[in-house]
Amino acid sequence: MGAMSNPTAPKNLLSGPSIAAPTLLPDSQFVAGLAEAPTSELLEEVAAHPEVSLGWALLAEDALAKETLADNLNAYACARTGYHRGLDALRRSGWGGAGPVPWEHEPNQGFLRALWALAQAAARIGETDEAERCSQFLRDSSETAYQQLTHQH
Repeated sequence: MGAMSNPTAPKNLLSGPSIAAPTLLPDSQFVAGLAEAPTSELLEEVAAHPEVSLGWALLAEDALAKETLADNLNAYACARTGYHRGLDALRRSGWGGAGPVPWEHEPNQGFLRALWALAQAAARIGETDEAERCSQFLRDSSETAYQQLTHQH
């Protein structure tokens, strides 16, 4: 006999779209002291660990500080690389294309900083739609990151 529904059974009033769990990147996505490294050491670390978004984000941020067209293009390339490396790491960590990526988890900061740098660099080279998408993606991923990054730069 087939299962019958029970009209007196409690109903799940919270059903609907499920909220994605926060994605936490592994510790391998963080290199201690990288943010304080001089440029020559940073370049060596990025070459040795190209999968780590933080290194690419730092190179992009450094280029953005110089504000020439060549530096803006360099920032765009570095930020895009860090962003894509971060997306790869997020997917390997179970991220399904949406959901929180908490700033408070240090290994996530490289991806989030690369995303912010990509938004800034895209705006500087006239990629307005991409700049807006990246800014919104940052806010959707971590409002804390958005607030931290937009207020410190």
